[in-house]
Amino acid sequence: MRTLARTLLRACLLVSVPICASAQTEPVVVEAESGTIGASFNTVTANGVTYITINSTDATNPPVPARLATYSVTFPAAGQYELYARFRVGPDSGNDDSFFLGNGFSPTTFANANQVDNGGYTLPQDTVRNGGPATNNVYKWFKLSGFVGPAVWNVPAGALTQTFVIGGREDGNFIDKFAFGLVGSYYTVSNLDTGTAASGTPPPPDPPAYTRTGPALATGKAKFLGSAWSGGVNGNNLNFGAYWNQVTPENGGKWASVEGTRDVYNFADARNASNQAAANGSLFKWHVLFWGNQQPNWMWDLPPAEQLEEIHEWLQAIATEFPDLQQIEVVNEPLHDRPDKTSAGNTTAGGGSGGYYEALGGAGATGHDWIINAFTLARQYFPNAKLMLNDYSITNDGNATTNYLTIINLLKERNLIDLVGVQGHAFEFGGPTSNSAATHRANLTRLQAAGLPIYVTEFDLDGNDDPVQLEAYQRLFPVFWEHEAVKGITMWGYTRNGHWRRGSGAWLMYMNGAERPALQWLVAYVTNTPATVTAGQSFNVSESAAGGTAIGTVLATDVDAGTTLSQWQLTDATGKFAIDAGTGALSLAPGATLDFEAATSYSVSVSVWDGYTRSAASVAIEVTNVNDNVPSVSAGQTFDIDSGYKRTIAWLESSDPDDMNQLGFTTFQDWQIVSGNPGSVFRVTPSAGELQIARPLLIDWRKTSYSLVTTVSDGANTSAPTPVTVVIPKRVDMCLFDVIRLEVPKASAPLVFLLGGELGSCFAPL
Repeated sequence: MRTLARTLLRACLLVSVPICASAQTEPVVVEAESGTIGASFNTVTANGVTYITINSTDATNPPVPARLATYSVTFPAAGQYELYARFRVGPDSGNDDSFFLGNGFSPTTFANANQVDNGGYTLPQDTVRNGGPATNNVYKWFKLSGFVGPAVWNVPAGALTQTFVIGGREDGNFIDKFAFGLVGSYYTVSNLDTGTAASGTPPPPDPPAYTRTGPALATGKAKFLGSAWSGGVNGNNLNFGAYWNQVTPENGGKWASVEGTRDVYNFADARNASNQAAANGSLFKWHVLFWGNQQPNWMWDLPPAEQLEEIHEWLQAIATEFPDLQQIEVVNEPLHDRPDKTSAGNTTAGGGSGGYYEALGGAGATGHDWIINAFTLARQYFPNAKLMLNDYSITNDGNATTNYLTIINLLKERNLIDLVGVQGHAFEFGGPTSNSAATHRANLTRLQAAGLPIYVTEFDLDGNDDPVQLEAYQRLFPVFWEHEAVKGITMWGYTRNGHWRRGSGAWLMYMNGAERPALQWLVAYVTNTPATVTAGQSFNVSESAAGGTAIGTVLATDVDAGTTLSQWQLTDATGKFAIDAGTGALSLAPGATLDFEAATSYSVSVSVWDGYTRSAASVAIEVTNVNDNVPSVSAGQTFDIDSGYKRTIAWLESSDPDDMNQLGFTTFQDWQIVSGNPGSVFRVTPSAGELQIARPLLIDWRKTSYSLVTTVSDGANTSAPTPVTVVIPKRVDMCLFDVIRLEVPKASAPLVFLLGGELGSCFAPL
């Protein structure tokens, strides 16, 4: 052991940078400032940390020598190692984070370590794995192996000293140190900070391998669900056709990817994406003609006229190679990343903007002439394609929505735009648990008013923890998928190795095909057939029912196997009804009352959740009538004593509120004269309410009228006593022998009675 320790000590002393090493699992730690640092780096000590940072942003790959930092690293033993880095990303997050990493020791090519603003670990006890919860403005350890660059760094026997190289890209990343740890060892933040042996916790194993079969998820749906086609290893597009029915090349259609060297075109990656679409009968969309990023550096120094010539050549090359393009993103990120020479990050050729903004017309009279001219050219070269504008952070920001609509309307006025694109990246949601659904929904509706189909072009949601990502998908994906104006969604990658936001946990699929919980939910959600609340359902409830009375159970069906319907909900503006969330049983709400006379029926909306989608339908609740009101004799009834036929004067009128909304519901009965009828001169038939003269010879002709107090019953209730007036005029109509009509003074009426006459008409009423 002493001999081995002395050997390792001598090895440590021989290296040209500070390294901690041992025969066991101590990491090999490299201080960032200790190598050969290029002239474009600054070395700074602040708050006890010495770091290096590039002095200006330059996306040129490979980086020039002045932007390289080179380290000679001596390892304690041969083996396979993984790479970690400690750095702090500045406040501009995605514009402050990236640097270049050599693709192995003594590299000739470099990988772009990008999107490291999200991910990493800070707590001493945290095991540093891919992903992590850290973000910006804090020093954090970030595992680069498995994220970018070599998965393992091989150190062979006899070559323990290796050359490690990084390159500066964006000026907001403050790099403190690197560490190489043995494959199979798991390091905590404390281990990497102090150079101590690995004591971290291994990650759980990947789930068992899985291969989904069958058609793409949105097959047969009214809108597509597609994905970016990621270049590189085939695993990046694992089992693509079993999930996605629309294809967009992630990088293969960007100008710098196709024509990085002037007049040398490479459409291979875009062609692979197009072939995938053709094989599955899916829609293929071109991404992108014009942008302020990933554009050819050789365009920068050309005069505008020559740049315009190259623009024509670029468009013609695409049109020749892909003559049947269906959709094209013409301009990408016009509000955020113009192809100019003045915006942040676009001040040198290496910024990747192309610098051809003025060649397309610059701001011009409209403030957006370059966009109008770009679409004019696109319409010229692609007359049969649908042309799209695309940008990020539109639906999360009302001001951005307004500015975007300004550009859209300028293009609409000129008949140059067919489709509206909004990206839908994780950073647009303010974090994976941001409560932003209502804002996105409202701004989608504002964009809908432009009258063009909307497409979500680059959707992803972060979450290194499965439950976090799952919750974000359940809450936010339906906002876009269920909006009537959205005609398709494109995921911006899905596999762990192929996702641009791997460090943020935005990937959905393991490299063995196993699905993360968010993808499992997405599969079930998109392929789900919504439940059906049975149409035309009607229930009856008595108006005398007390609060809490059961009314009936709403029926719904679901064709998907194993579905449990739950979360029943009721929309009822009156508040009179309730529903059991678990069973769909309707009832009269506690304390509520019904009145058939006020309303005979109600229409309520009932919905049910099938685990993925809410389905609703209208349900009728019919109120049944109850004899719960008192009838009344119509007030103010007055009849002349001779107004009828023979001894019948008239038929009395009555009413009952129970009869108002259901004519004939009430049976009037038990008519009575309860007072005002001395000598029982008058009578009323109990069932019909026919007022008659019962004893004509007892009529007191000295009177001018009788006030007969009457009542009526509805079988359960009796009316209040109500007067009916019988007037005795001075002269009365009478009929003798059923044919002779007489008009006699009322004092002579008794004589006519004695002769066999009757009061009133000689003819019965029709």
